[in-house]
Amino acid sequence: MPISPLLTIAARCSRIRLCAGMLTGIAMLFALTVAADDYRLGTGDLLRITVFGAPELSNEVRVSESGKITYPLVGELAVSGHSPAQVEAMLSARLVEGGFLREPQVSVLVLEYQSQKVAVLGHVAKPGQYALQASGTVLDMLAAAGGVVHEEAADIITLVRKDGTKTHIDLEALLDGDPEQNAAIAGGDTIHVPRAPQFYIYGEVQKPGVYRLERNLTVSRAISIGGGLTPRGSERRVSIKRRSADGREQVVSARGSDVLQPDDVLLVKEGWF
Repeated sequence: MPISPLLTIAARCSRIRLCAGMLTGIAMLFALTVAADDYRLGTGDLLRITVFGAPELSNEVRVSESGKITYPLVGELAVSGHSPAQVEAMLSARLVEGGFLREPQVSVLVLEYQSQKVAVLGHVAKPGQYALQASGTVLDMLAAAGGVVHEEAADIITLVRKDGTKTHIDLEALLDGDPEQNAAIAGGDTIHVPRAPQFYIYGEVQKPGVYRLERNLTVSRAISIGGGLTPRGSERRVSIKRRSADGREQVVSARGSDVLQPDDVLLVKEGWF
C-alpha cells in the first residue's frame, strides 16, 4: 500500500528537534517568498488575489489560455510573463485609475503553478506530471503523486534538474525531516524513485523468495528475513550466486557476516550430519 510522506513525517516528528524545525520553517518560507517574486505567471496558474480592507474584492482566478485573468471592477488583465509582484502593482493601478480605491494594498499568491510541471516517476502511487505546488519541495511533489510505495522504493531517489544536473536524496532522511534532503523544486524538474535493490534466497529456509535488500544486509540477517533455517538447513553451507562487473556469473561460499549485493542469489544447503 502506498505510504504518504506527510503521514510518515507526522508519525516520526518526535525525532525532530522543535527549535531546528522552527528555524527550518522560517528559512524555507523566506526562500519560497524570494522564488515567488521571481516566478513568471503562465496559462493555467491559479491565483488568490486579496485586497486588504476590501474582502468583497478577494477572489481566486485562473490564468486563461490567452494569458489573461478576469477580475471584478478591472475586467481583463494580461498577466502572462509577469511576476506576482508586478500583477499586484498592475491591479493597484487599475483600482486607483477607476476611482474604486485610493491606496489599495493588493496581494497576489500563486496557489497552483499549472504552467510549471514536475515529473514524478518510478515507484510512487501515481507516477506522472504534476503542477508545481506553492511551496515547491520534494516532499510536496511526492505527496502530489500519492506517496512512495514503501515496499518497492529504493533508499536513494534522484532529482534531475531541467538542465540535467542530478542530485541524490536519502529517502529515509527526507522522511525523518532532514531539511537538506527536501530540496526546492522548479518547473521542468524530474523526481525519480527507483526500485529498491532485491536479493533472492532459496533452499533450506522457511520462506524462500525475493526480498528487499536493506543497507549492509548480512547473510545471517538475510536468512532470518527468509524465515530462518529449516531443520535440515545449515548456515555453514551457504553459497552466493552473483554477477561480476564484466557480467560473468560466479558462485562463492558465504559466511554469516558477508554483506549481500543487489540481485545476489543466496542458496542455503542441507547440513552434513
